[in-house]
Amino acid sequence: MRVIAGLGNPGRNFKGTRHNAGFEAVNALARKLSVYDHKVKFRSHVFETFAYNEKIMLVKPQTFMNLSGEALRYILAFYRLTPEDLIVVFDDVSLPAGDIRIRKKGGTGGHNGMKSIIECIGTEDFTRVRVGIGLKPPEAPLIDYVLARFAPEETDKIMAGINTAAEAVLKILADGVDKSMAVYNKRLTNEIADE
Repeated sequence: MRVIAGLGNPGRNFKGTRHNAGFEAVNALARKLSVYDHKVKFRSHVFETFAYNEKIMLVKPQTFMNLSGEALRYILAFYRLTPEDLIVVFDDVSLPAGDIRIRKKGGTGGHNGMKSIIECIGTEDFTRVRVGIGLKPPEAPLIDYVLARFAPEETDKIMAGINTAAEAVLKILADGVDKSMAVYNKRLTNEIADE
């Protein structure tokens, strides 16, 4: 069984914000896997299906970003899964809009959702797919930037990146992380490493 978690904040006020790119990636994955009904359990919205010879659980934690790890800890424990069974998709202010980056493990990168997950499951060793939401201007407060909606001129790029992130997750499920990294990762001179 594999758990794919997209991070975001629940509620209408947060819909369409940069910080909800992970939620949008899970929505894109659900469409690609033809799963349209979700359940509310594990303090999350959960889509379940069977693909690539295993059960797939798509998860949008409803605990708010800073407590994302609480829902995922419960899911992993309930199904007796390991962190290696988890893939997390989340927004990244250190990547240009629309770029993605796959990692096998790493630090928080200053992302509070990732901080919560690492604290709750006790390891950094799980796969993550970072979705670029545009480089934060130096003068912009981080919280204001990530909770803002996409500017019209960048919406197409970011939505394309979200779709690419969903495709990358499917590639990971089909072919593994290493092959997926070779296909989807780009070298970015201005990237801030999260390792």
